[in-house]
Amino acid sequence: MKVNFYATLRQIVGSKTKELPLPKGTTVRQLIEGVLSDYPGLKPMLFDEMGKLHGHVHVFINGRDAPYLHGGLEATLAPDDTVDIFPATGGG
Repeated sequence: MKVNFYATLRQIVGSKTKELPLPKGTTVRQLIEGVLSDYPGLKPMLFDEMGKLHGHVHVFINGRDAPYLHGGLEATLAPDDTVDIFPATGGG
């Protein structure tokens, strides 16, 4: 599965895109946990102390924000899905 990282996340991952082999039936949450096992430095940037995804972090599956998918973070991914992970960004 293709996972794209943006902004400061790219510095930790070391590239814009990573290809992750995932078993059939993987959920969005399991994908994120897999990313964190490979890149533990991302955890404080993505999750709060209670283990919830920060409100300012967006995980898009095929262009749709994961919390709005049917099942939210428990939604099942397809092998050809594209995942985009965005940290908080700001500007003015």
